[in-house]
Amino acid sequence: MVDADTSQKEELSYIDQASRVQNSWAAVLKRAFDIIVSGIGLILLSPIFGLIALGIKHDSPGPVYYRGTRVGKNGKRFEMLKFRTMYERPESYNGTKLTANGDSRVTPFGGWLRDTKLNELPQLWNVLIGEMSLVGPRPEVAEFVERWPEGARQKILSVRPGMTSPASILYRDEEKQLNGSNFLDDYLKDIMPDKMRLDQLYVDNHGFVTDLDVIFLTILAILPRIRKVRIKEKTIFSGPLYTLYFQHITWFLIDFLIAFISMGIAGLVWRIQEPINLGFGNSLMLALMIAIMLSIIGAIFDLQRIAWRYASPVLVIDVGLTVFLTTAILVAVNRLWLDEVIIPLDFALNFALLTFIGMVAARYRERLLTGVANRWAFARGNKKSLGERVLVVGAGDGGELAVWLLNKSEYASAFNTVGFVDDDYRKQGLEMAGLPVLGRTSDIPRIVEDHNIGLVLFSISKIKRLDRKRILELCEKTGVRVIVIPDLIRALHQPAEGYIDEVGT
Repeated sequence: MVDADTSQKEELSYIDQASRVQNSWAAVLKRAFDIIVSGIGLILLSPIFGLIALGIKHDSPGPVYYRGTRVGKNGKRFEMLKFRTMYERPESYNGTKLTANGDSRVTPFGGWLRDTKLNELPQLWNVLIGEMSLVGPRPEVAEFVERWPEGARQKILSVRPGMTSPASILYRDEEKQLNGSNFLDDYLKDIMPDKMRLDQLYVDNHGFVTDLDVIFLTILAILPRIRKVRIKEKTIFSGPLYTLYFQHITWFLIDFLIAFISMGIAGLVWRIQEPINLGFGNSLMLALMIAIMLSIIGAIFDLQRIAWRYASPVLVIDVGLTVFLTTAILVAVNRLWLDEVIIPLDFALNFALLTFIGMVAARYRERLLTGVANRWAFARGNKKSLGERVLVVGAGDGGELAVWLLNKSEYASAFNTVGFVDDDYRKQGLEMAGLPVLGRTSDIPRIVEDHNIGLVLFSISKIKRLDRKRILELCEKTGVRVIVIPDLIRALHQPAEGYIDEVGT
C-alpha cells in the first residue's frame, strides 16, 4: 500500500507537471489551436446549428441546448453545452446521469444526434472560452469523479477536458454496450476504470501531433462505414500523423539539411583542385532531390522504424548502403541523361562520405560510442543457442544497461535475452538496443509461454510502487524467476547454480 507521504508527493508531482506543461510552448500551441479551430468551426457550422435547432424544435417542445454541470481542470465546475436530445420532462433531469441503449428519455431526433455525435458540437463554445479543449479527457459529472481514486483524479483533472479523447474513440458505441437494469453497475465496474486508464495514458503522452491524430480518428470513427471497424488502442497513441511526422518528415528534413551542408563542404574542398560552382539554387534543389531519394531508399531498408537512441551499431551498414545507392543513382542520372557533366565523380564520392558521416552522427549522437560496446556484447550473445531465456521489462536506459551487463558477465553463456516488454505504445514493434519490443506488460504471460521464458529481468527505475507491484505479481503468476536491477550485479557474481534471486511480493 502507498503511504500518505508518497501519495501526497505523487499528487504534487502531477500538479507541478501540469503547471510546467501550461507554461511551455506546447501548451501555448495547443490553446492557440483550440481558439482558431473552435472560432472558425462556430462560424462555418452556424448554418448546421440552425438546421439542428429547427429539427429539435420540430421533434419535441423545449430548449435547443442542454447545459450540464461537469468537472473541469483542477476540479473547477462548468456548464457544458450540448444540443438537447431528451424530452423536456422531470425524469430527464432527475434520472440517472448515464444514458443506456434504448433510453426512453431520448427523443427520435435526439437519438440520431447522439448516434452521429452532432449533439456535441456546441462544446466548441466551451473550447473557445477556455473551459474545454478540442482533445482531452471527456468531462464527467461530479458523482462519477468522486468515485475515481485520488491519484487518477489529480492526473486527469490536471488538463482541460476535451470534446474528444482516446477513450471516446474506443468507446464510441458506449450507449449500445449498456443494456439491462444493471447497466450503471456494469459501467462503474468495467467501462469507467478502462476509460480512466486511457485518460491517464493521454495525459502522459499527449502532444500536438497526437491531438491531431485523435481528431482525425474521431472524424473517421463517426463515419457510417468506419464505425464498425475496430480501432486499436495503439493506433490512437501512435497514429498515422504521429508516425508520418516523427518517422518520416522529421528525418527527411534532417537528411535534407545534412545533404545541403555536405554539398557545400564538398564544393569548398573541390574548389582547391578545380573550379565547380553549382550555385545556391541548384545546390538547394539537388539537396532536396537527394533527401527524397534517401527517404525512399531508407524506407526500403526500414530505417524510419528504428529507435535510433537505442539502435545497434550494425545499422550503420544500412545507412551506408542507403547513401551508396543514392549516390549511385545521382551519378548515373548525371552521366547518362545530362549532356554536360555537372557533378564530377570525385566530388560525388566526397559528398557521399560527408553525408554518411552526418547521417550516422545525427542518428546515433551521444549513443554512438556506447552503441559500439552494446553491439559487441550482443554479437557474442547471439551466437549461443542454449541458456536461460530472458525477458526484459522496460525498454529504456535501464533495460539497455541490464542487458549489456547480463551479456558481458562471466556467466553470459547461461543467458539468452529474447526481447523487451514496455508499456510505451510508440516503442511497440521497434527494435531497441538490438532486441525487439515484443509487447506490453499485460502481454507478459503470453510472451513467457510463447518464448519459453525462464527469467524476467525488471529494469524500470522510475515507476510507481503500485505499478511495480502489479507487474511483479503478474510475472510471479507465470512461475518464472524474477530479478530487478539492484539485484543484478550481485546475482551475476553468485555461483552459476544460484545466479538468480527470486523476488517476493
